[in-house]
Parts: sequence; structure tokens; C-alpha cells
Amino acid sequence: MTEVRPLTSLTLEELHQIASGYVSEQKYEVAHSETEDEVTFMLSPAQLEQPYIKKYSFDGETLQAYEKLLDNGFCFGIYEDGTLAGLAISEVHTWNNSLQLHDFHIAEEYRGRGFGRQLMERVVSAARDAGLRIVVCETQNKNAPAIKFYKRLGFSLEGIDLTHYRNTDYPDGEIAVFMKLHLA
Repeated sequence: MTEVRPLTSLTLEELHQIASGYVSEQKYEVAHSETEDEVTFMLSPAQLEQPYIKKYSFDGETLQAYEKLLDNGFCFGIYEDGTLAGLAISEVHTWNNSLQLHDFHIAEEYRGRGFGRQLMERVVSAARDAGLRIVVCETQNKNAPAIKFYKRLGFSLEGIDLTHYRNTDYPDGEIAVFMKLHLA
């Protein structure tokens, strides 16, 4: 039985198991140009010669930060027969009436079964019930599967940060892509 419910506890082991990483066959190439009168950004999907493999690593500091958010009503887990199969860690920003999705992951063995959609529907429902105007998530230009997933759920790509992770990421490194779902 699959169930989405509030995430009330989280261990570092669970976080590593659920948020293991991803493999992408494509990336979104980012082009940026700037003149005195105009700034342009363009994203174009491109096939990779070799799959891009990303492995996540979390530390105790990240876990502690997430544990502080667990009681806020916007963190959820999806469980299959009682086993945590995915998680959503979110935080409300009252200054702009938004929900920031910090981490959204489905464990590898549960991907492709609709778990991500079910989990996101619960996150969005909680945000709507709270009267929030928008859900915001961040991913990378090299995570084409995530970008496509968010787009299928109605998110639009609304921001790019060329140096969100490191000053040397543009043009060939990981570039932060911000996607948003408007609720109101």
C-alpha cells in the first residue's frame, strides 16, 4: 500500500538512501550574453556523449537543518508498505508567500511508478490549503529528467543562476535552474 503522510523523522541513512542521485542522458545547454542594452539567456536540450551521473552526499549539518523543518506541515514522505520511498522537504517563506522545496527525491527502486507525482500533489495541496501563491524548486541544467518531471506537473522554468554552486560553473558545469508552480 502506498501512502503519503507528514515526514516526522529522518535519519542520515534514510536521506542517503532516498536522495542517492540521478543519471541523465541529456542536459540543457545554457547560453548567456550581455550587452549594455540587453541580457539574454537561452536553454537548449542537448544529448550527452556520456551519461551524466550525479551522486548526492549529505552531512549531519544538512540533516539538522532538515529536522528543524519537519514540524512545519510542509514536509512529506511517501511510503510503500511502511518503507520510506521518497521525501519532500519544504519551507514557507512568508515574506513572499511562497513554498521553497529544498529537497524532493524518490528512491531509485521506486522511480517510474507515479510516486513523485503523488508526493508533489500532496506538497501542492498543502501549499494551496495554506493560501500560498507559488511553489519553487531548484534543480540543475544537467538534471534533464527532473526538469521534464517538473514541467509535466505544470512547473515553468523561471530562473537561472550561473554561479549558484561555484563561480566556475558557466558554461560547462552545473547551472542552477529554478522552476515554479503558480497556485494563485
